[in-house]
Amino acid sequence: MVLGILLAMPVAAAGAQRGDTLRPPAVVIEGATVAASDTAPRPPITPRRAFLYSLAVPGSAQTILDRPRTAAFFVTIEALSLTLARKSANDLREAKRYARDSVVATYVIDAVTGIAKRDSLGALIPATYVPNRFGGDRVAARRTHLEDWLAMLVFNHLISGAEAFVSAQLWDLPGQVTMERSSTGTRITARIPW
Repeated sequence: MVLGILLAMPVAAAGAQRGDTLRPPAVVIEGATVAASDTAPRPPITPRRAFLYSLAVPGSAQTILDRPRTAAFFVTIEALSLTLARKSANDLREAKRYARDSVVATYVIDAVTGIAKRDSLGALIPATYVPNRFGGDRVAARRTHLEDWLAMLVFNHLISGAEAFVSAQLWDLPGQVTMERSSTGTRITARIPW
């Protein structure tokens, strides 16, 4: 008997449950049942499109989603990375150009006066050369700098795309997280509707 009551309880409880409140109710129009259109607000851009836009041009989807500070952050990182990647490429080119260069060690000295001799144009005449001590090491270091800035560019594109995807998913979520500082410390409060 107790087993019969326990088995009947879930059935009675299930009958008392409310219907799905997220799905719009069906509407009857001229004898036909038609599902009502979803009246929930839609994001200005789909999450997939937001990801692709910001993957191509960091900050573009954030602008469409009305997040100007975030867009400005990604655009700033992009501009800084492009500028420093270009500078690193120039430094690498210069290091490669001078990698096999040599440096004058001594000049031709006049035996009578003890002063370095000059050619017909007035330039000192070199006697011996030594190899450039920064040749191969400098090229490797400059190449590493360039690779770092290129990796930063790729990282910025990926993070911007991921942030745009999440922002498009949660674009209508109200900001209900606050942070307050008091004499006892910092308190972070989040209101979550349940």
